[in-house]
Amino acid sequence: MVTVDDETVEAARRGDPAAFTALWECLSPPVQGYVRSKGVGDADDVTSEVFMSVFTKMPEFKGDAAAFRSFVFTVAHHRVVDHIRRESRRRTREVADDAPEPSTSAASVEDTVVAQVGNERARALIESLAPDQRDVLLLRVFGDLTIDEIATILGKRAGAVKALQHRGVRTLRRNIQGRPVSLSAAATIAEVR
Repeated sequence: MVTVDDETVEAARRGDPAAFTALWECLSPPVQGYVRSKGVGDADDVTSEVFMSVFTKMPEFKGDAAAFRSFVFTVAHHRVVDHIRRESRRRTREVADDAPEPSTSAASVEDTVVAQVGNERARALIESLAPDQRDVLLLRVFGDLTIDEIATILGKRAGAVKALQHRGVRTLRRNIQGRPVSLSAAATIAEVR
């Protein structure tokens, strides 16, 4: 895993475009994974919003690379919550058209179905968790954040975050062992993690 270093964070704070690019390349994939795992359909847009906000606030940012990573996932968490609220309000006002676009390629249909089944299985496993457990595990996995950093983001005590993580992992293990998981679903779960 590529990591963010203190020098790159400092260069970005000074406005170095190459540093911004390096931070984007390093952190956008895990941020996008976190956003997507929370059920946000347009994860690309929300990820872009996260980094626009982060980079706008960069001159005022104080801290090292670990604090920066935590800051990015704090912004991502807040953007996801905002997005979910917005979507919830929007859905109550309009009827969504869920008809899939017709495909011209049989191979792409098969690939799409296989990927969708795996994604649905992984999403179902994640959705089997209590919301607090889900938040903790997703921030641990995608954000690679410490217990203390997650506690700060979620406004909880570190002991509570540890307990939520433990119960969430136990629930996932029980749900995976309770039903056979295909190799493609296991790969998707690993990908989602």
